[in-house]
Amino acid sequence: MHIRQWGEAREGFQSVTIRRINWNSPAYRLYEKAKKYGTWDPKELDFSQDAEDWKKLNDQEKEYVLNLVSLFISGEEAVTLDLVPLLSAIGRRGELEDEMYLTTFVFEEAKHVEFFARWLDAVGVTEDLTRFHGENYKKIFYEELPKMMDRLITDASDEALIRASTTYNMVAEGTLAETGYYAFRAALKKNGLMPGLLKGIDYTNRDEGRHIGYGTYLISRLVNKNPKNYEVFVDQMNKLLPYAIGLTTERAEENAGVFGLPLGFTTEYAQKQFSIRMSKIERAMKQSAEELEKETNQEFDALDEQFDAEMNTAS
Repeated sequence: MHIRQWGEAREGFQSVTIRRINWNSPAYRLYEKAKKYGTWDPKELDFSQDAEDWKKLNDQEKEYVLNLVSLFISGEEAVTLDLVPLLSAIGRRGELEDEMYLTTFVFEEAKHVEFFARWLDAVGVTEDLTRFHGENYKKIFYEELPKMMDRLITDASDEALIRASTTYNMVAEGTLAETGYYAFRAALKKNGLMPGLLKGIDYTNRDEGRHIGYGTYLISRLVNKNPKNYEVFVDQMNKLLPYAIGLTTERAEENAGVFGLPLGFTTEYAQKQFSIRMSKIERAMKQSAEELEKETNQEFDALDEQFDAEMNTAS
């Protein structure tokens, strides 16, 4: 594979050659799913009941919800701002189907920022929420994420892609965001609170389920191509693990008992998500490229069915 360097002229276009588009590519299949499921509008969400529920929360409950929202909205803003180098790197590698799907990422991440901002406006929160950003959060979202993504501006190598996607898709989304969705639902859904926020969480979770699926597939096929790439993945995961787990524990004591939640429940969940990501990538080393593609497409279809069932139950 020729990786076009920054500023280098391209040699041609896949879309007019005999290769054309691979309609069965997992990346292209995700593009189709994004067109179908990613068109929800944050402006149409109804937060009127949320505003009433907000007034009834005690101070500890408000702090818990604001903590979650502050971490999400800033994380969504971070990936919106830092995402373009990933599109550029994939484009320079000539991965058309991947690039087609990645065009939906920025749109969806920007919508997620809008969603949380509209919710804050609806419940009347105007204060600065950066007080919730501790050292663990800053290490991942202020330092590692922009550093790994910016590297892709000039370096589209396997290693650079793996480190960027691991930071973004496996840790920020696949470990932390998944844990955040779990916390939102455990706190609010079980207590019959904030239906508008929870509806937006469902939509956001579905979008990012596709993002995580893409990152898993990207890293898996690079590991499948060269087993040495697995060492790069493991190194980046282990580098970020202490900060990801630290983020779930740093406010555990002050949040104890809020909404009837047990102490440390998010830490256990985050560790589980981390292990799932590790196991999935390790499995890719033992598969053929054909097996990996087939299994990935089956998993994407099953994920749609799962989200459909969850959202129908919620409504």
